[in-house]
Order: sequence, then structure tokens, then C-alpha cells
Amino acid sequence: MRIAVVEDDDGLGDALVDALTEVGHTPVRMRRGADALLGYHDMDVVLLDLGLPDMDGLEVLRKLRTLSSVPVVVLTARDDERSVVRALRGGADDYVVKPARLGELHARLEVAAHRRSSASGPAADRLTLGDVVVDLSGRAVEVGGSAVALTTKEFDLLAHLVTRRGEAVSREQLMDAIWGDAYVAISRTLDVHMTALRSKLDRPGAIVTIRGFGYRWDT
Repeated sequence: MRIAVVEDDDGLGDALVDALTEVGHTPVRMRRGADALLGYHDMDVVLLDLGLPDMDGLEVLRKLRTLSSVPVVVLTARDDERSVVRALRGGADDYVVKPARLGELHARLEVAAHRRSSASGPAADRLTLGDVVVDLSGRAVEVGGSAVALTTKEFDLLAHLVTRRGEAVSREQLMDAIWGDAYVAISRTLDVHMTALRSKLDRPGAIVTIRGFGYRWDT
């Protein structure tokens, strides 16, 4: 597994990287919360400390959960019940108090990753939504039987919405999934691409704007 080790303490961080490498994983060291928010995309699981230099780990967890369902195991010195409850209710898959036994930590990481992967069913490659047909693997779109040419970003936007049809998708989720950064990228970029996508599809009402939040594919 590729494991994001989000830990600012060099001694502990390096020890975790060495231990996880020895048992066959590929750990990636991250020292700040911002690093986790930018670098989680290719990770199978995130090992998250709560005491980070740039933001509280619970805030990192909250932001991650607005963007992704990547498994998160909290590893922290905080052993109070309030922190445990806040982390688990905030979307953490598990909570481990330092100092952790490496065998137990390894097992908890594997269980969290397996639980998430088992919950994800196989995705269809071709979606038919009314008279809109989206070929996800071929990256092709037909509307009313005619091919519609989309740019790479426009197709990515469409794919993200149709694979979550009926689900409200936040602007942050879209920015993160397509531009790789929900909190730095210029949101006007999303507006421009969304306007172009709607125009090319020419299906009013298919993409619904949720005021103050984001969008939903509604057919």
C-alpha cells in the first residue's frame, strides 16, 4: 500500500517510514496538513497525526472528508475521549494513541484500507443518462445520438458528476478532483469550464447548481 505518513516529528516520522517499508509498503512522508490535502490522491491510506505545525489534524480530516473517502487512521498523543469522538465522528476510520505498537498499527492500517476497498463496488464504463451517453473508458460523449467534443477538463467534470448522479458534489470536491487542489486553485476556472460544458451538452436541468455548495447531475 501507498501510505501517507502525516507526522511533523522527524524521529517518529522516519521510524514509521522505515517500519512500513520493511513490511512491504510504500510510505510517503508528509510534515504538514497542507501536504496531506495536496498529496493524498495516490494514497491507499492516510496515517494522520493531529498535532501538525500548520493546522490541527482534525481540520485536515474535515477537509479530507469533503474531498475523498480515502481511509484515515489517526495516530496521536491525544488520548482524551473528546478528541477520539471528534475524530471518529469526523470520518476517521480508526484512532491509535501514541506510542503505538508497530504490529498493531500495521494491522489497523490494513483493515482500514480493506474495509474501504470492499465497500466500493465496480464502476460501469458506459453510463446512459436519458439521451446522454458517457463512455468513461473511451472518454467519449453522445447527446441525442450525436458525438459531442469535450476538452479534457470538461470531460473530467462531466465524469465526476455523472458517476455521482443524484449526489450533491461540492465545488471543493470538483476543484480537487480535476485541478488537484481544492483550496488554492482559482474557482473562476471551474465556472468557465462548467459554463462551456453546459453549453455543449445543451441539456438544461441536467447539471443543477446548488447555491453556496456546488452541483448535481439530475437526470
